[in-house]
Amino acid sequence: FSSRIQSRLSTCTLTGSLNYEFPHILQCLLQLSRRSDLSLNSCVSSNTCKRNICFTMLCDDIFGRTLFSRKQREAQSAPGWKLFGKVPLRESPPKDSKTIQQEYEARASKSDQSLSLPAQGRRKNLEFEPLSTTALILEDRPANLPAKSEEEAQRHRQEYDEMVAEAKKRELKEAQKKKKQMKERFKQEESIVNAMVVWNNEILPNWESMRGTRRVRDLWWQGLPPNVRGKVWSLAIGNELNITSDLYEIFLSRAKERWKSFRETGSEMESDGTADRESSLDLIKLDISRTFPPLFIFQKGGPYHDLLHSVLGAYTCYRPDVGYVQGMSFIAAVLILNLEEAEAFIAFANLLNKPCQMAFFRVDHELMLKYFAAFEVFFEENLPRLFNHFKSYNLTPDLYLIDWIFTLYTKSLPLDVACRVWDVFCRDGEEFLFRTGLGILRLYEDVLLQMDFIHIAQFLTRLPEDTPSERLFSCIANTQMISSNRKWTQVFNALIKDKEMEKSSSPTVKNT
Repeated sequence: FSSRIQSRLSTCTLTGSLNYEFPHILQCLLQLSRRSDLSLNSCVSSNTCKRNICFTMLCDDIFGRTLFSRKQREAQSAPGWKLFGKVPLRESPPKDSKTIQQEYEARASKSDQSLSLPAQGRRKNLEFEPLSTTALILEDRPANLPAKSEEEAQRHRQEYDEMVAEAKKRELKEAQKKKKQMKERFKQEESIVNAMVVWNNEILPNWESMRGTRRVRDLWWQGLPPNVRGKVWSLAIGNELNITSDLYEIFLSRAKERWKSFRETGSEMESDGTADRESSLDLIKLDISRTFPPLFIFQKGGPYHDLLHSVLGAYTCYRPDVGYVQGMSFIAAVLILNLEEAEAFIAFANLLNKPCQMAFFRVDHELMLKYFAAFEVFFEENLPRLFNHFKSYNLTPDLYLIDWIFTLYTKSLPLDVACRVWDVFCRDGEEFLFRTGLGILRLYEDVLLQMDFIHIAQFLTRLPEDTPSERLFSCIANTQMISSNRKWTQVFNALIKDKEMEKSSSPTVKNT
């Protein structure tokens, strides 16, 4: 069998007919394996061992040398592009992308066949090393393929140069955009530092005499520096309720007693038998977990979770007639981020005691309607097209204003933009809340005019996360809070008087 196989193998090698003769060779191998015991443990005679050795060497010779040698030779001599496969290791050390790029630029400058500008000339204007273009390496066709014609090689070099030039142009544009953003950021940080010096050294020490000056109001409009924001908010909100830190500790201890009794009995009871409206502990816990979830600082286990829970719990004990209302957690959270615990509670209680906030949090329906009516007066004055568009769908302000006013825009706008709204709100009062609403409608007027009722309500409930601060405040500045030579307070007071006149005239009508 061995001689037969060797003869057929030599014939196949000479004639190149291995594919045709391979079944016959394989059949001989199988017969040889049956007649020989292939297990080393059963090799009891020298002849069997010889046959095994012969069979093994023959298989190695056929399968190792003849069948797969061509593929190995091709892999060794196949330089060129390997886009998605494994590239075989090269004997020479790999070159870095910068060296390859320089070598190609040297070859391209000698040929003078490229229609684009020389690469060296383009690179002089760049202040960075292009990242993506260094991976675009032009190599010759593999050795086992026909060589490119001169015309084809010239076309490929031209296409390559165009690809590199386009990639560099795109990267240069992105780099210029990033450079512009960094420049604006540095400019903003520099202005914040300068404003901080002015606020700390000039304004805050002379607060009462300077708070109403034109210079301070202009600085206020530009936004307060973060390190003085809490102090300015606290001074602007005031403390008409005369709350002290000791009073906060008293109501906090009372809230802790309620929490303890709630855990023991499972029910929330007051000593005087009255239940706080919407002040259940379950509602507070649920609302805290939904307060600024991307920050992960107010959720359970976060650094400000217990602090926010304490402020809200103390307020429910301080104002049982108001209790806890959904949306309060956002206001308290912003104050906690800028003030100490007791100061945050004092500002929180005084802020909610303002007429507009008290009307909304106590759900004074008639007074809320007057605020909406006053808002519509200035809405029609500033944005008549959008006002008529909303009217055509019977879309009333309560569908979007309630959420904005309840949370003071902290849930609807990005946190940094909302804090800047708070800055001017502390300066101008409730009027600025409704002016901000009109500024948002002006900013997205073109988008809202293309929407129907459902999409408008969804859009205004969840504003875009990338709402630009400067553009928004530009729209707010272009919003005039004057209607028929009447300011916001005059329009609102007129609506309140109309309401009182209706109440006073109603018994007369009944009597007549």
